Amino acid sequence: MSSLNQPQKDRAPTHRSLIAMSGNVRTSPSQLRISSSTPYSLLPIPYLCDTLTVMPRYRLPFLIIPIAALIAILPLILQGCSCGHDFDFHLLNWFEAAHQFTHGNLHPTWAYTPAWNAGEPRFIFYPPISWILGAILGLILPWTWTPIAYTWLALTAAGFALYYLAKTFATPNAALLAATFYVVNPYTLFTAYERTAYAELLAAAWIPLLLHAILRNKVTIPRIAIPLALLWLTNAPAAVMASYTLALLTLIRIFVFTNSGAPSAPAAEPSARFLRLRWASRESATAPANIALKATIGTLLGLALAAFYIVPAAYQRRFVQINMAILPGLHPQDNFLFHHTLDADHDQVLRTASIIAVILILLTVTALLLARIQTKPPSRNTTFLTSLAILTLTITLLLTPLSAPLWHHLPELRFLQFPWRLLAILAPTLSLTLALALSHINLKSLPTTLLSIAIAASLTYAAYHFFHQPCDLEDTVAARLAHFRSSNPASEPTDEYTPITADNDALAPTNPPYWLADNPEAPSPTNTPPGPAPTHLALNPTTPKILILNRRDYPTWSITRNGTPIYTRLSREDGLIAIPLPASPSEIAITPIRTTDQLLGYLITAIAILALILLRRADKIRDRTSAQSSPRTADLSSP
Repeated sequence: MSSLNQPQKDRAPTHRSLIAMSGNVRTSPSQLRISSSTPYSLLPIPYLCDTLTVMPRYRLPFLIIPIAALIAILPLILQGCSCGHDFDFHLLNWFEAAHQFTHGNLHPTWAYTPAWNAGEPRFIFYPPISWILGAILGLILPWTWTPIAYTWLALTAAGFALYYLAKTFATPNAALLAATFYVVNPYTLFTAYERTAYAELLAAAWIPLLLHAILRNKVTIPRIAIPLALLWLTNAPAAVMASYTLALLTLIRIFVFTNSGAPSAPAAEPSARFLRLRWASRESATAPANIALKATIGTLLGLALAAFYIVPAAYQRRFVQINMAILPGLHPQDNFLFHHTLDADHDQVLRTASIIAVILILLTVTALLLARIQTKPPSRNTTFLTSLAILTLTITLLLTPLSAPLWHHLPELRFLQFPWRLLAILAPTLSLTLALALSHINLKSLPTTLLSIAIAASLTYAAYHFFHQPCDLEDTVAARLAHFRSSNPASEPTDEYTPITADNDALAPTNPPYWLADNPEAPSPTNTPPGPAPTHLALNPTTPKILILNRRDYPTWSITRNGTPIYTRLSREDGLIAIPLPASPSEIAITPIRTTDQLLGYLITAIAILALILLRRADKIRDRTSAQSSPRTADLSSP
């Protein structure tokens, strides 16, 4: 490596030389020849341990990023929650999960109050991390604080993830500014304020980790698998977008190596530019095969880690009306930039998202040009920026009608519904590009801190002004909680989670918990209080009757009469459970069961966790052996 052949004065000191110097009490920090612009990933461990000189600056992100997230939620603290598009949906998820947690069901699959108390298999199909986190926060904090605390945690995690990504390729202060921007960028706050899409908001914390895994010098299986699994367990649309992004960046790296080989390192002091030049593997002869193999295995391992959710959701989608998720207005072709429909509310949201998209695209192009101009010589250090440029161009294309065939034919892509959701990928791309462009500026800690606070405050003020959604009285957290705890906590059904045997239009909103009838299609009696079906009941009809339960029929329900399973289910248009009863005492029990696909998912996840542990251990042993055999090279290897 050319940088190792420089004179001693032009090289960063090795770990051994620093250890030796640290033993000399007369050695000053200036002798270590490490400037404020040196990337964090190049700082040797002994230097980081000098708490009197360097550590305060490298603790700065742990202060500024949470403060930036706090500034973003400050309007919510002062004015109350923003009741965005998905606010009620997520609140109900959290209420349902918390209620079932307190009753010992740590992995619920059924939500009992939707569909007017008839329930739906919501938790089979909606990824678990967001509703688990919301439920835990609700059990710890007052429920009125929970959405705000959740938003702060998601934004803080997103900021730290972006900083982790950016500091690998940029200077620490540039990475901090980029992370602050990522926390309060227009699309993230659009998601937090106007959409209150809490699962997608949390996914913003995992996307930078996946980008880091494929853009970093050394691609490893665990680093790809873990964020990919977290994405699938947080938000399915974000996971689909991230999977396609991973595939695209993998192809770019393979193409670059196949055509030009690994770029050589510059003969200069290690810097952010040096890291960007060395983003490819040093094993140029086998890099394409290694990258392809590790990306493929990492993807499979990530899917396996999330199998306890993916397998049941993939298998049981045949039991629900999943295609209702892409009704007119929710199809990608209805949501390209600045598209017009007959729905004024839909067009208003699309117009807002389109304006955000144009802003982010223009900023990304500008940052790419600035970084490209500052990167010299261009023949050796444009590969990294080219990959980001291709990704940006691809996202831009997918936001336009020109990409309609791709949305129609690529697997699962149409379930994203809104092409502008790809801004969740563009936002970290823009933030990383900003960090690269700013790395050539000698940013000091105090100006960086002040600028970070200014960025957070200004973008938060603008976003809250444009995106905040006021709450109607019945939509506040307190009102929704009171309704959930009432004797009739019914809520509307979710079309895509409705069983295929059910019609939501035929479902009455005032059905009692159960009733007896002579006809399986008989409506409920009038003047009876509505409510959810009980899990146990004792009946003694004098003549044969049909028992109709206010619960949607679904394969995961086990129904027994006097301890004997009942396999005969009578059909109803509204999809409620209807079973025949003889003229005799009957003890009825309705319990959920773990199906074969669920058990298979648990097994695959358990095996994947074991494989991940073994891979991580093998990587640590390999890295330790490599560092001991080549300490000078290890000093300059990227994270």
